[in-house]
Amino acid sequence: MASVIVAFPKAEDSKNIRNLLVRSGFDVIMACTTGAQVLQQIDQLDNGVVVCGYKLSDMHYSQLREYMPKGFEMLLVASQSHWSECSYRDLVCVAMPIKAHDLINTLGMMTHGLDRQRRRQKGKIRSKEEQALIVQAKGLLMERNNMSEEEAHKYLQKCSMDNGTNIVETAQMVLSIMGI
Repeated sequence: MASVIVAFPKAEDSKNIRNLLVRSGFDVIMACTTGAQVLQQIDQLDNGVVVCGYKLSDMHYSQLREYMPKGFEMLLVASQSHWSECSYRDLVCVAMPIKAHDLINTLGMMTHGLDRQRRRQKGKIRSKEEQALIVQAKGLLMERNNMSEEEAHKYLQKCSMDNGTNIVETAQMVLSIMGI
């Protein structure tokens, strides 16, 4: 599950929101009061969500957003009057006063999206050997079944989804079934 960092100017608010999120099953790494603390934590993580207030003790949410690396999203908790100032298209907002249900559902949606994105990216990185297996299986399908390269690739993808295996395992099965 994607990591969550909570940051509000008052330590009590940060801790209360952290406790609410932990009770709801989120992996909250830290409750912070400054943007510097958030950035220090982010350096140790690959991705996650920063749940923060409009203004921290050392910086504005927009400054923090600019310093956040790719792979991190921000959930801004602010009054709706501040939303019009938000110039980030990927910024998600929850209205003050906070409704626990809204906060939990919104954060759940964001962490689920990050987890899906991370799994998709993990699956795209293949070794040269794995790529060679896929190319070899497609070549065999093209030769023996008179398929185009695109048709062979779609066939491998469909078999992969139908069998619940990744495309490399499917390519290995095709090669073993067809006698190579």
